[in-house]
This record gives sequence, structure tokens and C-alpha cells, in this order.
Amino acid sequence: MSPSEFLRMLSHPRGWKRRPLLAVLAVSAIAVTVGSLTTVAQNPRSTKVVATFLPMYLFTKAVSGSSREVEILVPPNVTAHEYQASPSEARKLAQAQILVKNGLGMETFLSGLVANAGNSQLKQIDASQGIEPLKEDHDHGHSHDHDHDHGHAHAEGNPHVWLDPILAQKQVANIREGLIAADPTNAQTYRANADAYIKQLQQLDQEFKSRLGSVQNCKFIALHNAYPYLARRYGIQQMAVVELPDDSISPRDIQRVISAVKEYNVQALLSEPGNNDSRLQQISNDVGLPVKTLDPIETGSPDPQYYFTAMRKNLNTLEDICK
Repeated sequence: MSPSEFLRMLSHPRGWKRRPLLAVLAVSAIAVTVGSLTTVAQNPRSTKVVATFLPMYLFTKAVSGSSREVEILVPPNVTAHEYQASPSEARKLAQAQILVKNGLGMETFLSGLVANAGNSQLKQIDASQGIEPLKEDHDHGHSHDHDHDHGHAHAEGNPHVWLDPILAQKQVANIREGLIAADPTNAQTYRANADAYIKQLQQLDQEFKSRLGSVQNCKFIALHNAYPYLARRYGIQQMAVVELPDDSISPRDIQRVISAVKEYNVQALLSEPGNNDSRLQQISNDVGLPVKTLDPIETGSPDPQYYFTAMRKNLNTLEDICK
């Protein structure tokens, strides 16, 4: 039946009698189609702000509050270093209006994922815009085996700027300005929320300065090159990064750590939450140093206040090993 025939049938009641089943099916199809279009019209790209991984989600959620739906790309129990993109993540970006990223080469998976999403309208907010990165080859002293030290190397420099409360303030401000540019109707909300979060970051900075001010030149060895910004800000020193191989540990690995401990006279080895690698305790016993925990905040709770909880635990750890 042609469209014109169908319209004539609708305008003449007798036509309904001749083709009752066809008419009901056709009207049902129209209702479904209109209903679908109505759903799309009421929720045009309804989500959406997408943040790449946990720190960016915490900051973005703090600034947006309840005014925007925010999704996280990398699940909060997975680090960005370990993340493997999937089609569902590409769909998130295909439906999003705004993408918030750390930048500085942290999200190595992102360019391909954005390309696959095919969303030409996606606005990207670079939270590290205007921040000068520390170069990787200057971040961790002179470790004894560079084959292992650069397992998480980043060509643009060290990207872990969110662990410095001062640079975190800059990231929050960048996110605020990006959201305002993309969604000016909620500008007042974004400004108020950002101001409140930045005040908390300023208080955190004062706590670090007050409690670490008397322990200058404290030295530590890390198993992840995440802390040079934090160390530089508060006058402590990340002397070396001694990453362990994923498979079995060798006497040479242990010797690398022992050599670094002797050279730098450090007070502790720093591991991360959830790292229950028994090899660390073996190294700890051999070098006679405790294993302490610092949180790079790449995994954890999606509550924006988790940043402060984790950072205060980090402060307690640093104060403990540096006293």
C-alpha cells in the first residue's frame, strides 16, 4: 500500500473495515516510532559528562554536583595503566557531550577510543591544561635498572599531577571552566561547587605543609613513579623507582633494591593499597626496611571526598616514615 492509499484509508471509515488488521498494525508501528522519537527528544544525549578515570571523576563530580550525570570510563577498581577498552566504553563516549581527561599522556588508550566512538560533537576538557609536567627521566633519581623503571613511562612527562593538592586545585579550576563553556546555564552551580572543593584542597595543602615542614629531605623508594609532584611540593624526595617484574623475582631484583637503599639511605619502601605481593615482604626482610602504603588514588571509592580521605592517609604515612 502506498502512503497516499494509506492516508485515504484513514480518512474513510469504510477503509478500516476492509483492512482492519493492516490498519491496526500500521497505527501500532507509528505509535512505536513516535514513542521512540519522543524518548530521544526528551533525553537528547542525556548523560552526559564522562570522566576518564578515578581522580578525574572525583573532581568532575565535585564540580558538577547533581546538575549533571557523570560517568566514569575506567572502572574505579581498575588502574588506567591496566585498562583495556571495550565496546561499551566506546558507546559511553558516543552518547556523551563532554569528556574530562587528565591529559599529559596518562590516558594512552583514549585517542583510539574517541575515534571509534565517532562523536564529532564531543567536547574534551583537559584538566592538566597549563600545568608544566615533570620529565620522566628526572623524576626518580638514578635507579639501578632502567629496564624495569619505565614500565609506566609517559612521553609527555609524569602525569600524576592530581597528587599535588596545589596542582589539583588547577585541575578543578580547569574542569570548572570547561563545564561552564559547555553548559553555561549551570555556571553558577559549577563555580560554587568548585570554590567549595578548592577550599578543601587549600586546607589539605596547609595540613601537608604544617606536618611535613619539620621533616625536610626525607627520602623514600617507590614501586610506582607516582609521587614526584607530591614530593617536590613538600620538600621530601622520591629517590628511586624500583619496579618489580610481573613474573618471579630474581636475586638481581632484590640486589637492585638493596643497592638503592644503601645509596639513598631511605627510611621505607612504599607500596600501594591492594598490593599483596609476597615478594615485597621478602625484599623488606632482606633490606631491613618496612613496607608502607601510599595511595596514588587511581582506584578507590567514587565519592569525591575519597580524595581527601586517601590523601590524609598518605600524609600519615609520610609523617610516620619521615619523623
